[in-house]
Formats: sequence, structure tokens, C-alpha cells
Amino acid sequence: MKHYKINEIFYSIQGEGYNAGRAAVFVRFSGCNLDCYFCDTCHTSGTPMTAPQICQEISRYPASLVVLTGGEPALFVDQQLCDAIHALGKQIAMETNGTCPVTVPIDHITCSPKFEFCADAPLRLSRMDELKVVYTRHNDMTLYDHIEAQSYFLQPCNVGDPQENQLTLQATLDYVLRHPKWRISLQLHKILGVQ
Repeated sequence: MKHYKINEIFYSIQGEGYNAGRAAVFVRFSGCNLDCYFCDTCHTSGTPMTAPQICQEISRYPASLVVLTGGEPALFVDQQLCDAIHALGKQIAMETNGTCPVTVPIDHITCSPKFEFCADAPLRLSRMDELKVVYTRHNDMTLYDHIEAQSYFLQPCNVGDPQENQLTLQATLDYVLRHPKWRISLQLHKILGVQ
């Protein structure tokens, strides 16, 4: 039986984007094809788990939303795992960098492209429900003009420096006010102090 390298499975609220504020079970995969300096996942650790073992953990929590995140979950998620999660009556959301095609039944795809941070990060998604751009005040926003999604979010990049974070937050707000197609996405889980 196939094993998936899982960094952690935890229960919290979705802190970002369209589903912000919703209770969710997070399945964080270990491993990514990119190396972004602001990544919050340790890719050297991980526990091999089967789809039934993952679903057993998911079943411990009452939320109807399961968020597959990483790392880059599109490298690992397959039909077997999606079928097992859907059999629990859960909705599947995936957070992806968009460099891998997603050919499995995902209910909500959040794409956060990283081509401004990683030179080899082409966009290979045929569909996405939301586009979430990590905003640094130096983004070339014309790179995102051709990308079609149901919702568009700008998320201020947290660099760990309060002064720089404040400047980035203000620049993000200014951009959204000038370009109302975009919505601001704050990391609600960090504001609330939860995982």
C-alpha cells in the first residue's frame, strides 16, 4: 500500500484566502520542488502514512473541510487518497504553488505561484478557484494578469521584521484599493495565535 510522507496533521481554522475563518483539518505533506525563503514547513522530517491512516486522523475532528498543504501536495496527492477523504464526507481543498498539474478530484484549489521567488516555477494548472499572491512591495503584478481564477487575494509577506511587515501591509492595502479585483488576505491564524 502506498505511503505518503506527512509532516503533520492538525485541526485549526483556515487562516488565509477564500475559506478564512473555517474550521479545517490540515494535512501537511513533507517535500517540495521549490525552496522559498519564507516557507513554514520542515521538509527533512515526515512520517510515512497510508491513506487509511491519514483518514483515521482526519476522522478525529468534526470539520467538513480538509486542507492538503505542504510543501507541495500536488507532488504526492493521488486518486486513492482523494477517494478515501471524500468517502468520509469531507470537502478537499489544496494549497499548491501551481508548478504541477492537478488531475485528481480537488473541490477547491488555491494557487500561490512562486515565480518571483524561484526562477524555475512555471504555472502548470489548468484551473484554480483562487489565486493567492504573496506580496512583498516589489512584486511584478503584470505576471498575474493572464491567470484566471474565481477569486484573487494579495497576502502581505511576513518577513519577521515588524517595521518591514507594516510597510508591506500598507502597500498591500494601497494596491487592493487601486485594483479592486484583488482582496487582501491576512494570516488570521497568526493574528489569533493558533497553528
